[in-house]
Amino acid sequence: MKDDPAPLSREERLAAKLRENLRRRKAQSREMDTRTATFPADQEGENAALPKEASKS
Repeated sequence: MKDDPAPLSREERLAAKLRENLRRRKAQSREMDTRTATFPADQEGENAALPKEASKS
C-alpha cells in the first residue's frame, strides 16, 4: 500500500507549474504597482529616457 497519491500526468504537472508561475507573476506585478504608487518620482526620474544630443555632422 502506498500513501503517495498517483503520479500526476504531464498535463497536470504543466497546469500546476503554469498556475504557480501565474501567481508569482501577479505577486511581482502587485509589488511593482505598490512601488510605483509609493515612489512616483522614481518612475519619471530614474527610468526617464536621456535627452538626445544633436548630431555634429
